[in-house]
Amino acid sequence: MIYCGIDWAERTHDVALVDDSGQLLAKRHITDDTAGYKVLLDLLAEYGDTAEHPIPVAIETSRGLLVAVLRAGARPVFAINPLAAARYRDRHAVTRKKSDPGDALVLANILRTDMHAHRPLPDDSDLARAIAVLARAQQDAVWNRQQIANQLRSLLREYYPAALEAFAKWDNGLCRPEARELLKLAPTPSKAARLSRTQLTAALKQAGRKGGVEAEAERLRDVFRAEWVHQPDLVEEALGRQMLALLGQLTAACAAADDLALATEEAFTKHPDAEIILSFPGLGVQLGARVLAEIGDDRHRFADARGLKAYAGASPITRASGKKSSITRRWIKNDRLNHAGYLWAFSALTASPGAKAHYRHRRAAAGDWHAAAQRNLFNRMLGQLHHCLKHRRLFDENIAFPATPELAAVA
Repeated sequence: MIYCGIDWAERTHDVALVDDSGQLLAKRHITDDTAGYKVLLDLLAEYGDTAEHPIPVAIETSRGLLVAVLRAGARPVFAINPLAAARYRDRHAVTRKKSDPGDALVLANILRTDMHAHRPLPDDSDLARAIAVLARAQQDAVWNRQQIANQLRSLLREYYPAALEAFAKWDNGLCRPEARELLKLAPTPSKAARLSRTQLTAALKQAGRKGGVEAEAERLRDVFRAEWVHQPDLVEEALGRQMLALLGQLTAACAAADDLALATEEAFTKHPDAEIILSFPGLGVQLGARVLAEIGDDRHRFADARGLKAYAGASPITRASGKKSSITRRWIKNDRLNHAGYLWAFSALTASPGAKAHYRHRRAAAGDWHAAAQRNLFNRMLGQLHHCLKHRRLFDENIAFPATPELAAVA
């Protein structure tokens, strides 16, 4: 048996091959380009890498072109956590010395001694991996949009409270097209106070508003013309220029989030697991795509539902030593899946009577706080999702939350 370890970097990579006894068979320093990848594949082939007997590879990343080249075929690729690799390094040298070729050798020896303790990259389909790229990018775009909106809101508080008052009753506030169009038209409160009813109506229609335009324009006109405290004229003008710069970033962030949402929906609806995922209460297209992006479609990735629950951070963890024992929430988890699970459980409270009864039972009988009760609900529904995906069945409310006297009493 031959094992390969690769210490990757931005421009070059170090490769090491060892046998069952830990003997170093070969090492190479390759470049991060087509020529370097060819040297790596030729080296693996020289030492017996075939489709029937592939050489396992350990590397400290799960992304990039190098990983894509290594994953071609049936070759198992193990993404080793850098912290775990650092602990293994201390087994080979107590002087804490470090070098790139030495790290490649350490990674190869991790597979030689403890390959059973590490999990290879899942064998997800190309469509599932594409959905993962789009769903994560869309989530990042939403977070970026909210961050810029918070910056803009803080800036408006310094000189333009009338705008915050005018947009307070709208969902998504500053991220709405109407708000951005009005701020672009009147970047300062002095200019906003001079807007006519006709100008406000035209701005709302330009932003795409259909109903109640006249009444909304009248309300905005009253808010902008109310008595507000103003900054000095020059300072107000400068703050308006700063606001327009942030507004341009917010407009771009909103467009990126919307475009990625459409791309995610288009890819997700093509996946065979989409129908099963969307059958669960509380899961829409975007949230369902995020769940699929993190769990993948490799049904052999998790041996059972408990592994998936631990991966998502839904199941508790027990710490016991001597006479002390404690049960706490998991801190080491997939943060994206855990975040999606929080939103999923929250939405399921209004979409599923059984989920709501289960949540209330946890609050009343078990004494859980809100977050703990939602995490328990997410834990239960995640196990149901694992079962439905494995057996290709849609969600059934009566089977998922059977009517019991305890739940009926709480409901």
